[in-house]
Amino acid sequence: MFVLSVLLLIAAVALFFTGRVRDEGGWRLGAALGAVGAVLAGLFACVHVVSAYEVGVPVTFGKVGTPLGSGMHLKSPFTDVTTFSTRPVDLDLNDDDVVEVRSSQGGVLYADVTVKWAVDPVRAVDLYRLAGSEDAVQDRLVLPDSREIIRNVFAQHTSEEGYASAREAIGSQIEDRVKERLAPRGIDVTTVNLRNVRPSKQLQEQIDKKIQQEQATERAVEASRTAKAESERKRIEAEGTARANEILARSLSDKVLYNECLDAFREAARSHPVYAVPCGSGSGRTPVIVDGSKD
Repeated sequence: MFVLSVLLLIAAVALFFTGRVRDEGGWRLGAALGAVGAVLAGLFACVHVVSAYEVGVPVTFGKVGTPLGSGMHLKSPFTDVTTFSTRPVDLDLNDDDVVEVRSSQGGVLYADVTVKWAVDPVRAVDLYRLAGSEDAVQDRLVLPDSREIIRNVFAQHTSEEGYASAREAIGSQIEDRVKERLAPRGIDVTTVNLRNVRPSKQLQEQIDKKIQQEQATERAVEASRTAKAESERKRIEAEGTARANEILARSLSDKVLYNECLDAFREAARSHPVYAVPCGSGSGRTPVIVDGSKD
């Protein structure tokens, strides 16, 4: 715009002198209009409007100035203003942009990550020095740094931790490190969402094989535990039976057996006639009880 104002001013001067030489009013009118245009163009060259949700970085002869907030600002006609949007931006690392990582065991995993970031207006000057333009922020800073940090974090964990047990902790570590890396550069990272982690085909086969081995081991351990418990049960049962027989053998004396026979005889005599038949001769032989009501 400043160049246009200079050109209009030159044209107005040329028309003015041409009108004086030819003494014609049309040339002078053209000169006046050219002068007005030059003034207006000069004014526009000294005014810059920063839109809402944007921040401007003024540069005058290579010197970076103070960031400009939203609104109208006066500036030198020799100052260029580079604007950056402060609206949140989503960087989706999935599909073709999915991050291929390796665990501490060397297993290959694929991580789907979304990084939500925005330009920090206060640090817009630092961002300008690093990126130079709004389009270069994501390609030069956010994307490569995020990929590097994601790979570094996964490399500190095993494959199982990466896709299962420590996934939430890994997501938190990635978010903290991305924020720490990009904040000094003028990029405010809101969230880093580790949406999905899937193993490679080769790693998945290894995982399935390991699961099968673990299940077989668990079944073998359970069978051994069951057999041991059954053996212990039988041992305890046998010991109990043996002790009972031992106690019974000690308690069954001739006198005890004789008394038992007498008690049985008395009980039978209450309901129907019975008679006792000695079982042999001698005091050591027990009698035989015979029911007299039966033939």
